[in-house]
Amino acid sequence: MRKIKTALLSYGMSGKVFHAPFLSDHPGFELLGSWERSHKHIHADYPETKSYATPEALLEDHPDLVVVNTPVATHFEYAKKMLLAGKHVLVEKSFTATVAEAKELQLIAKEKGLKLAVFHNRRWDSDFLTVKDVVSKNMLGDIVEAEFHFDRYNPTLSPKLHKETVNSGSGVLKDLGSHLIDQALFLFGMPNAVFSDIRITRPKSLVDDCFDLLLYYENLRVRLKAGFFVREMVPSFVVHGKNGSFLKPRGDVQEEDLKLGKHVSARDWGTEPRSKEGLLHTEFDGKIIREFLPTLHGNYYDFFAALYESITEDKPEPVTAQDGVNVMIIIEAAIKSSETGAIVNV
Repeated sequence: MRKIKTALLSYGMSGKVFHAPFLSDHPGFELLGSWERSHKHIHADYPETKSYATPEALLEDHPDLVVVNTPVATHFEYAKKMLLAGKHVLVEKSFTATVAEAKELQLIAKEKGLKLAVFHNRRWDSDFLTVKDVVSKNMLGDIVEAEFHFDRYNPTLSPKLHKETVNSGSGVLKDLGSHLIDQALFLFGMPNAVFSDIRITRPKSLVDDCFDLLLYYENLRVRLKAGFFVREMVPSFVVHGKNGSFLKPRGDVQEEDLKLGKHVSARDWGTEPRSKEGLLHTEFDGKIIREFLPTLHGNYYDFFAALYESITEDKPEPVTAQDGVNVMIIIEAAIKSSETGAIVNV
């Protein structure tokens, strides 16, 4: 099996939790190491890896793939640097800070014949996979309304300064919001227009931490919402069709299991507790159904498996640069809508 030599640009929470475990487990990737600015941790977790002092030192080991998992405001700078160095690139969400940056990266990758993927891993969450399955099997009939939430109760500011200082990549819309937008676009495609209300609700917060976003389709409305003052959770996925409804709480366990150090090849990987099953109430095949639906297994490994095939077999990236561009188009339209109080065509 061909080995894809891979390096990370950060070994904080993103590198340690979401990338390194899968890159080290997949037999097609060789994890070279990570650029680490202050704390040096990767070698302790993966003794065969290196801690690089600079991106230039990282490039001296000739990686095939570089994961740009630095703060959002720096994604464009580092992704462009790696693409111009002839490397395939995986960029954390959100893809960039602006549509213009996203399109420039897309153009460079195309001109140089390189793979450029965006890490919208939440497509492989167990809860979303189950929602997707219900919709794709037409269990609800024609969809008329959907509402996706990524809510938390966390009134305190993050200790990560780049998340709480005003910069081109900060704020919940470009953080959790990018996941919700990508999921909506993956299911329903690009909308015709956007309306949004983006706010600051936490004391002393300088960046947006609450948004309500409405996507307008010809015969469908999709509402996306996130906030930090939700102590009692509502269903994170609500989908209504002409034949019925599906209500699903957020239940994917992968992030928490990764934080606890659970191995990604565990037999029960990505298995939600049954208490998180979604409620399906619909008419399907001539029968009225009201029951809790078993949840599909989530697995971020599938993203990396598809990324490997993208590089080695020239298949499409699991989340393409165009997907990333589309998310940025919605984010920019949402910001404009919130500033003007008007519906913005996209």
